[in-house]
Amino acid sequence: MRFYMQKAAFYVVALWAAVTINFVLPRLMPGNPVDTLIGKMTAAGQPVTPQTRAALEVELGGGKGSLIHQYWDYLVNLLHGDLGVSLVQFPAQVTTVIGQALPWTIALVGIATVMSFLLGVGLGALAGWKRGSWLDNLIPVTTMFQSVPYFWLALILVLFLTRDIAIFPFTGGYDVNTTEPGLTSGFLTSALYYGILPAATIVISSFGGWMLGMRNMMVATLSEDYIVTAEAKGLKPSRVRATYAARNAMLPSVSGFAISLGFVVSGSIVTEQVFGYPGIGKLLFTAVSNNDYTLMQGLFLVISLSVLAANLVVDILYGIIDPRTRARR
Repeated sequence: MRFYMQKAAFYVVALWAAVTINFVLPRLMPGNPVDTLIGKMTAAGQPVTPQTRAALEVELGGGKGSLIHQYWDYLVNLLHGDLGVSLVQFPAQVTTVIGQALPWTIALVGIATVMSFLLGVGLGALAGWKRGSWLDNLIPVTTMFQSVPYFWLALILVLFLTRDIAIFPFTGGYDVNTTEPGLTSGFLTSALYYGILPAATIVISSFGGWMLGMRNMMVATLSEDYIVTAEAKGLKPSRVRATYAARNAMLPSVSGFAISLGFVVSGSIVTEQVFGYPGIGKLLFTAVSNNDYTLMQGLFLVISLSVLAANLVVDILYGIIDPRTRARR
């Protein structure tokens, strides 16, 4: 129990630090972001009332009152789910804009990340168990794909599978001409079809690292005394591989998976941009390109919270998998 209480206390402090940094960053930007936003809104013919300016000042650092008072207003708005208004999609709320893009990224990058982790760890365990096999010799090829930039691999897949052979669609998240977003079989089928190629890009580029790391850990674990003891007791090789070797060898991979899982929400910016996929990565690129401070601030906050949440979950699971981490020091 003490182990979990310490973890909870640490992540509470980390959460407060993330929220505070997200409040401070816009106030450290050169120039006045409020004037920049108002200038863009005026140029676009959007009405700018005194109330609009006051709201932007509170959100971006030019608000009246002391810095502590502004910080308090920021926390109150945050607790009410108010992240401000997006400039790119004015007058839509930032929470609405992020909420529309978030499911796309979680579905695409989340599933692809889990698939690459399971595929890499599974194949790596087998390669470490059967050293010198064809699977072990396949690792240099998989790591070569890991060194290939995402955008290059994505462009190659686009060239061959959307233009030359034309198996998959070129861009988008679903067929906008025949389907409407919703929990219908037609829309889900279309979204799945459009997501195959971006997901394949992420899996091909990332599973080699998991495979190499798991293979090396399996080789190191197989030389441990408890493995030799388990084999001397006459246990089945499959039980020794799964229960004794793989379980302990995958602990470092679990830690790395926590980081990868946390960054799922941030999306794969390059991949989503190449395929025109309507996720968080593409939204972040649009926000940065258009100096949409409120949207950037909201996205950074959501990404920070997702990383903290993922690491907290994996820390708890790590304590369950390896009871030694819960021991008092």
